[in-house]
Amino acid sequence: MKSLLGSEKAVSAVVGMIIILGLTITSISVILLYATPTIDDMQDMANAQKVEQAFTVFDSRTSKVALGESPSQTTSFSIMDGSIKVNGNNESYNDSSMVVICVNISAGWYPGFQASKNHWGGWEAYMAKPEMNQFNASMGSITYTKDERTIGYEGGGVWSKYPSGKAIMISPPEFHYNGETLTLPIMKISGTQASSGNADVDVTISSDNMPVVMYPDPSADPRSVNPLDSDKVLIYIKSEFYDAWADYANSLAYASAVTDDANRTAIIELEVIPAMGKDKLRQTIKIGAVEQITSPMINFTLDLEARASQGLNPNNYQISATSGTKTLTYTIQKSGGANQLEISVIYEDTQSGGGIETWEGKGANVFTVSGSQEDQSASVDLLSTTLNMTYDDKNGYEFSWGNQTLISIGPDIDYSDGDSVPLNDLTQHYMKLITRDGSVVFNLYQPGSSDPVDYDESTITLYYKGMPGSITYLHVSRNDLSASLS
Repeated sequence: MKSLLGSEKAVSAVVGMIIILGLTITSISVILLYATPTIDDMQDMANAQKVEQAFTVFDSRTSKVALGESPSQTTSFSIMDGSIKVNGNNESYNDSSMVVICVNISAGWYPGFQASKNHWGGWEAYMAKPEMNQFNASMGSITYTKDERTIGYEGGGVWSKYPSGKAIMISPPEFHYNGETLTLPIMKISGTQASSGNADVDVTISSDNMPVVMYPDPSADPRSVNPLDSDKVLIYIKSEFYDAWADYANSLAYASAVTDDANRTAIIELEVIPAMGKDKLRQTIKIGAVEQITSPMINFTLDLEARASQGLNPNNYQISATSGTKTLTYTIQKSGGANQLEISVIYEDTQSGGGIETWEGKGANVFTVSGSQEDQSASVDLLSTTLNMTYDDKNGYEFSWGNQTLISIGPDIDYSDGDSVPLNDLTQHYMKLITRDGSVVFNLYQPGSSDPVDYDESTITLYYKGMPGSITYLHVSRNDLSASLS
């Protein structure tokens, strides 16, 4: 038997305690090593959310000032070792501004502008052109920054930019578009103060509540009217949060946007819907981009009245539009009888390599002329479902009825010489093609001889479903807001 002094039982207890203590210290060290950054990240996230909430409150209170409900509002921010800054001077406006362009696509210089329109400053070479109406407004911003995270108020919205460089919207801007009317109350921030540290900072917004109307303003520019008289409206938004602006525009039901990343710019393009309804016939008819659905055209009727005693006697009356490489022409002539008008439809796209599609109304497929001499009249319904057109392939070949390509759209049908199709189907198909790139202008004329149509007495009835992203009315105002820190 071993003596008490030679026993190892007490040693095992001490060793056990040392092992338990070592495991505890190691566990705590591992927890501190891996959990501390996570805890810090969670704390930073909580702080950022707190600032975002403060900016959302600030946005709401600023709207009250801008709308005239209050001369000033103050919001307290806990900046938590970050910094807050008012970016409201000329230098800041270079990076936070909005430019609105109204342009006519029929201008001879438009193809050049079209090539550069998706870049900031792409309009500058054309500002003096009568077919372009341009105005701009500075926005400015109020931003909170900590490390590489930025949260800011700009343009009536709240935005957050992450270290990765991606920005998101926290609260929507003052950009209101319902598919017909765009309302832009632009909030212009002025001031240059900054503050940093851990103390709370009060941001005060004040205004004289006198918005400046920028559009419409016909007294300053006769082109600045509603309904819009241009073909396109482009909105350029230069901003630190430009990608979030673009995402917001793309989230709207009737708008879309692209980005110019090199210049930190979002570009929103809207088609102007020309006036619809029944109106006096003119020698030019403007039609906006039609929706790419089966039957976007609802009514397209010309009620023609004779101009003089020879009656309504056209020999090659043309209704023709060109868009880029595409041309669509309706020809109307009196032949085969004194009281009827024959119609033909010709569609051509030079990208097709010589393809021309020609359709003719024959036999009983004509429009009736009533009356005599200067009282003659005819109703030409370009959406007639009972007037059948016959395909004539002697001048070219069929190319536009295939699957979706640069020159064709469905249905995928291979027409042969002599095939018959209602005039309505042709107009629906070709109007989608000719307006594919935007609005077009149809010219009405009779080449080589006097025009038989009395435009003062003739009318046109036009209704169609416009392409989403179209606009009829534009309202832009500037609200001057002064920001200060305390």
